[in-house]
Amino acid sequence: MKLIVGLGNPGREYANSRHNVGFMCLNRFARKYSISFNKTLKRSRVAVGKICDEDVLLAKPRTYMNLSGESVSLLLKGKSLSRGDLIVVHDDLDLPLGKLRIRSGGGSGGHKGVASIISCLGTGDFIRVRVGIGHPDDIIGNADDEDVVNYVLAGFTTDEKLVVKTVVEEVVEAISCIVTDGMMVAMNGYN
Repeated sequence: MKLIVGLGNPGREYANSRHNVGFMCLNRFARKYSISFNKTLKRSRVAVGKICDEDVLLAKPRTYMNLSGESVSLLLKGKSLSRGDLIVVHDDLDLPLGKLRIRSGGGSGGHKGVASIISCLGTGDFIRVRVGIGHPDDIIGNADDEDVVNYVLAGFTTDEKLVVKTVVEEVVEAISCIVTDGMMVAMNGYN
């Protein structure tokens, strides 16, 4: 079984924010494979399904972004899964809007949700699907924390929504490739 986690914040006020692109990707993934988020488990909204004979557990933590690791850790332990079974989908300020990068291991890159997961697991050894949300022009170089928070919690502009719609579809394909063909094949195809 693969545990596929989308990072975001619960609640309507955050639903369309840049920080919730991980939730957006998982929602689209679930629709594509006719999987329903119809249960709550280990502080996450979850959906269980199958992709090409591989069992998948989709999870959207309900702990808010900065505490995502608590839920992820509980899910891994509760399902007796290893870090090698974990795929985390999250927004990334350091990638241009609409860009996608797959990698395994490393640090948090300043992402507090990823930092929480690393802290709770005691390692950064898991697959990440990073979705670029870009930087606003006015915070490049000398952004303070408040600028960054306001940016990631804001919604996408009309033009940005078109780019995001395209990258969400690409992320769905990339996750499917990771599950069925492995991370290296997915990295070669999508990075």
